[in-house]
Formats: sequence, C-alpha cells, structure tokens
Amino acid sequence: MPAKFTLGKNERLKRRKIIEQLFAEGKSIAVFPLRVNFIFVTSLTVPLQAGFSVSARTFKRAADRNRIKRLMREAYRLQKGLLYESLHKKQQQMALFVIYTGKELPDYKTVSEKTGVVLNKLTKVVNEIPAPHA
Repeated sequence: MPAKFTLGKNERLKRRKIIEQLFAEGKSIAVFPLRVNFIFVTSLTVPLQAGFSVSARTFKRAADRNRIKRLMREAYRLQKGLLYESLHKKQQQMALFVIYTGKELPDYKTVSEKTGVVLNKLTKVVNEIPAPHA
C-alpha cells in the first residue's frame, strides 16, 4: 500500500479507454459544486485512480482552471484514505473523475468540505458491495 497522503502517477486516471467507459457506463454523484463519475473496473494497478476536470467554457483563463484542479487534487489527496481502505478490503478497483461544475472560483475550504462529502458517499457505495469470497 502506498503512503497515506500521496497522489502519484499510478493513482491518476489517464487511460482513454477507461475514461470513455467511465462516462458511457459509470454512475455519478453530485454535490454542488462537484460532480463525480465513477465505475468499478478490474484492469487497474491500484485500488483507486482519479482524474480532475474544470470546464473551459466556464473558466476562460487556464490559470483559473489549473488553480481549481490543484485545489481539488489536494482535497482529494488528503481525504481519499477511507475510500482507499474500503476498496482494498473489498478487493475492488474504482476509477473516478471529479468535475467542477460551479461558476465562480472556489476557496479551498469549500472544495475540501464538498470533496469530503463526495468521498464519504463513495465509501458507502463501496461498503454496500458484498464481501469477496476468500
């Protein structure tokens, strides 16, 4: 298991095939200003991979989009532990994509609180899965 508060290269969702599958077949949880699409997959090297996105239509300046993505990644990195543990226990793998849907620049406090709410909901979803047969 990796160190608790990391978000390394192998934990980032990059594979186009999985991303396309995620948006085509995945489920979604919305907690304004975030929407999270997620799907259970079997082809990952780690229990959890995540991607982050901000609309270029809403935020014209790349600096603003990058700042929001940085805030989302940081909040996720610090709070993913519980979800990671649940997935590890259930021997499941999840790909998720966090999308910022708000219209104005958020502060870290807001992003952090909402990320916590979303990750708790995802943890509940994982915990409802029947345990694997050992």
